[in-house]
Order: sequence, then structure tokens, then C-alpha cells
Amino acid sequence: MDLALSGKLTKKLVETLGAGRHGDGNGLYLVVDPSGARRWIVRVVVKGQKNRRGGPLRTDFGLGSAELVTLPQARERALEYRRMAKQGLNPRYDATREIPNFEEVAQQVHIERLPTWKNAKHGAQWINTLRDYAFPKIGRMPVDSIGQPEVLMCLSPIWTEKHETARRLAQRIKIVLDVARSKGFRSGENPVTAIKEGQVLPKVKAKPKHHEAMRWQDVPAFYAALKRKKAMSANALMFTCLTGSRTGEVLGLRWAELDFDQRLWICPAERMKTGEEHRVPLTDEMFAILEPLKALQSDYVFEGQKRHQPLSNMSMLMLLRRMQVEGVTVHGFRSTFRDWAAEVANVPREVAEKSLAHSVGSEVERAYARSDLLEKRRDLMRLWSRYVTSGISGEQSNASTTE
Repeated sequence: MDLALSGKLTKKLVETLGAGRHGDGNGLYLVVDPSGARRWIVRVVVKGQKNRRGGPLRTDFGLGSAELVTLPQARERALEYRRMAKQGLNPRYDATREIPNFEEVAQQVHIERLPTWKNAKHGAQWINTLRDYAFPKIGRMPVDSIGQPEVLMCLSPIWTEKHETARRLAQRIKIVLDVARSKGFRSGENPVTAIKEGQVLPKVKAKPKHHEAMRWQDVPAFYAALKRKKAMSANALMFTCLTGSRTGEVLGLRWAELDFDQRLWICPAERMKTGEEHRVPLTDEMFAILEPLKALQSDYVFEGQKRHQPLSNMSMLMLLRRMQVEGVTVHGFRSTFRDWAAEVANVPREVAEKSLAHSVGSEVERAYARSDLLEKRRDLMRLWSRYVTSGISGEQSNASTTE
């Protein structure tokens, strides 16, 4: 009789066998990954059901990790699967099995990977993408029952309209299903990989994302108008314009990051897009913005409406709109500075790029370029500050680019 609770493997063999697939008999296998992870799978033939080629429907099912499921338990589960298959029932649709659903696995992956993410915001974005686009459609499905059709249900509706979101969603679904497979809850190829390799979804030409920038010639007049504003968002926007920094870096600025003696703002690695510490030289005009704000005694330099909390991400953009500055983004001031540095200051490319905290050169070149060119950047930022503020007195001098 082929429905039995005995086999070739022993407890000792389960613990010591090397990488590969090791048969116990009756369709039960111990799979040992190169990493040493061990899991059970069972291969069954469903009576009366055919595969796409017309042959018997033969399928592998995960039974769980060998660390959690003992050999006798694996044999019992394999026996249950074989009985169902002999009755013409596909075990894939058996709701009584102890297989977690997609959302349960995703939430666990999220928790396990939280310490590895650069910041909490990225971790929240990771799970929120799945919550918005995957959980409503496949969240309650057993993780071993998700194939290409189920993945396409999530991706197809947003593939062209929100392509970047869909691309990230696909990547995150793939991770969840890969983890589920590593834990013995799935078997076979990842459907996300199959969809990608089979080019099932149409090609979408990525649209370059441009941040509209103000012409550098218009900056002095704009800054003069901005300096007359009393709002905290105006202080933040002036500081952003002068430093060429990203919005999040400025809004998250804490007093502890400022070294007034060395005239430096040292933005820590965990707050930088590049993941590397960035030193920003402080000029007299920057100090003029910072000094009055000390009296607030806030944790953040640019405090928002709530005590010891920073301004919102939209605060500076809304200020631009109130000033009727259309077609310009806050991030665009980085491009404005870069254009001015190239066209007017005529500084070496690497100095301008370092000022924007951009990586310069190949990986090998960066490994040898230890210096962040601080002193040269200090000169550049001083020139930029002088130019930006030249409209305050109503005199924009071309000589502002020379000491």
C-alpha cells in the first residue's frame, strides 16, 4: 500500500544530510538548501486532473520547515495530501492546512527587515504599498496558492498609470513569496519572476522625472522677496536655497548637527539619501537665519506647528504658491545652484557635485577620493551666498563671483 507512515529517512539523517533533495518515499522529500535551511515538500498526482499538456497533474507542496515540522509530522501531512489527491481533490485549495496567508507573511517580513532599513519612512512605504495594492486582492489567500494570475490582479490595474509604484509592488510581492518559499510554505518558481521573464506585462517607457527649477538669474530678486517673509517656512526655504540641500535634510535638521565653531552642518549618514555623512559649510547668511531661531529652544531648527516637531514636507512648496511662484519646486533649487556653479562660478565638476552630496565617479574612483573637498566647497558656498543675497540691496553684481 502506497499510503504509509514509514520511509527511508531517519531523524539523524534529517539533521545531517547535505544540500539537495532527499526522498523519504511516497512522494515526501527533505530539501536542504546550500544555506543549510531544511524544509519538507510532497509530490502528489491529483486523480482525474490533467496538466496543460494533457498529462497527469503532478504538483509539489511545501509542508514547512524541518526545524518546526518533525519527520513523523511531515509523513502525516504528506499522507493527508496523498489521500486528497487520490480522491481527485487538489490540496492547493484545502483551507484546513496550516499555511499562512499572504498578508501574514508580508507583515512578518516587514517586522524582520525593519532594522535593516535606512529610516522608518522607508519601512512604512514598503508595507503601505502592499497594503494598498496587494492585501485587498491576495492578502487573505494562502501564500502557496498565489500564482501568476493572482500577481497580475495586483499589478495590471496600475502597471501603466502608476508604473513606478507597480514596479516596486512587484519587487515587494516577490520578496514575500521568496521568504514564504524559504520557510517551506511554497515551492516552484516565483510567479513575479515568471511574469518578468515572460514579458507578460507591456513595456512602459519610463518618463524622466524633472524638478522644475528657477533660473539662477532670478534667484537674487526672489530671495530678497523671501527674506521679507516672517514665516518659519521662509527661513527653511532660504536655508534650502543657500545650502542646495534636499527638503528632508533641511526639515529634519536638529541643533546637535550644527558645529558653530567649525562653521559646519554635519548631516548624519542615516538622514542622507546616499547613506553617507555630509558636511555643509555654513556662511554668514546661513548664520543670520539660524541665530534668531535658537531662542525657540526646539529640538528641530525649523519647528512646525507642533512643539519639538519639524515643518511639514509641503510647507515650503505652499509658501512658493502663496508667493505666486509657479512652475518651480523646492527640490529644483538644487538644479538652480548646479547651473549657476557651472555657468558663472566655473568650478570643477566634482566640487559642485560634492556640494550637492552626489556620488562622483566610479566605485573605484570614489574609493580613492577620500576627501570631500570641504575647503573648496566652503569657498563655493560663500560665493553662492553672496550672489543669492545680492538682490537685497538692489545691486546684482557680476563681481559677486570673486573674492
